[in-house]
Amino acid sequence: MAEEGPPEASIDFVPALCFVPRGVAKDRPDKIVLTQGELARIIGATQQELEEDSEDDDEGDETAAGDAGMDVDEDNDDANSENRNPQDEFDFNAYDNEENATVTSLANIVDAGEQVPDEDEDSEAEDEVIKPSDNLILVGHVQDDAASMEVWVFNQEEEALYTHHDFLLPSFPLCIEWMNHDAGSDKPGNMCAIGCMDPIITVWDLDIQDSIEPTFKLGSKGSRKHQKEQYGHKDAVLDLSWNRNFEHILASGSVDRTLILWDMDEGQPHTTITAFEEKVQTLEFHPTEAQSILTGCSDGYVRLFDCRDAEAVNSSSIQWKVDGEVEKVLWHPTQTDYFIIGTNDGSLHYADKRTPNQILWSVKAHNEEISGVCFNSQMPNLLTSTSTEGTLKVWNFSGTEAKHVYEHEFNMGRLQCMRQCPEDPYTLAFGGEKPPRCAIYNIKNSVAVRRTFGIDDSES
Repeated sequence: MAEEGPPEASIDFVPALCFVPRGVAKDRPDKIVLTQGELARIIGATQQELEEDSEDDDEGDETAAGDAGMDVDEDNDDANSENRNPQDEFDFNAYDNEENATVTSLANIVDAGEQVPDEDEDSEAEDEVIKPSDNLILVGHVQDDAASMEVWVFNQEEEALYTHHDFLLPSFPLCIEWMNHDAGSDKPGNMCAIGCMDPIITVWDLDIQDSIEPTFKLGSKGSRKHQKEQYGHKDAVLDLSWNRNFEHILASGSVDRTLILWDMDEGQPHTTITAFEEKVQTLEFHPTEAQSILTGCSDGYVRLFDCRDAEAVNSSSIQWKVDGEVEKVLWHPTQTDYFIIGTNDGSLHYADKRTPNQILWSVKAHNEEISGVCFNSQMPNLLTSTSTEGTLKVWNFSGTEAKHVYEHEFNMGRLQCMRQCPEDPYTLAFGGEKPPRCAIYNIKNSVAVRRTFGIDDSES
């Protein structure tokens, strides 16, 4: 009788990814070697956090059940319904024990009585070395109840793409943002922030290869029993934006209807914006105006805030209203008065920050929700979009209309995300739900794209 292999994962997809620019990563990331004591400390601290969460949840459930005159199990069902994340097509809420599953995986990394073996020999292998011409691609990966971030190496000249290393995440990743600000250091860093189904934002040092815990966290769930105060978000973090002009500032938008500007040097919220009626699903700092941040919500409103006056910021926004839920907002990188809006009905809307409540043009771009949009810094009238229907489309747009140029079907199931190579805006990375789940594509391969935008065949 033939042996049966492991069952296929019922959930297996890439919900978020992000490029790292060339030349910023260490050629040989530091490798962590944990002693028995250090591993025990990490597992103990993680277990304590889980116990605190469980205790607080139990207290809340008992109180709510008593007040409502109902059984605790029934109340748990209601609580889960209230906190259900909008991106729940994969039934994340069925994984009530996801954090416990992560701890089990942590314990399996290494026997508590052993030290991690030295792997110096492997570090000499060519694939271990990150070259100045390499991009890193940070790939959030969900497989059943396990979540991880895979660090891929992409070399455009060599046409190389492979996984360099990975590490476990405490919760399902929803957004990833790269930053070169290393809090507490006077030197540039190679860091990434990850927003998850869990309200805590974790920040990781990408120049450390074998991390099993983040460098620091933004937010705390708090604990009444241990007298720890809650701060930060109270629900899933849906999007992140790093301020490239004030490099210690990171913005986050959440299901809890707030936007937080974090001071990463202090590890605390600097400003909390509460002027929202619904979930904050997308946000981006302006490329040159450090005080300006654009947000999109599931109520169809796009809001632009001036964050210089922390007291007045909640009442000082200008607005645009579109049909449907706003899934993506993105500033034009060179014509910085303009931005694009993508919605859950597959529409794209183009607007000017100087004319509130006016849309310059709209197009029904896809049949399902917009999952990615990218402008092209080298070709100002070129726009790309992706949708959960699984299709990439290229658009030639002006101030009054957008014309379809090209489309490509990836056969990766639902395309969940798209990001652009920093050095080559024609090269795009995609995350989906079918193999290979992460793919790279250069739109200059298309004859239609080259002809429409006057790209020389020798450039492709």
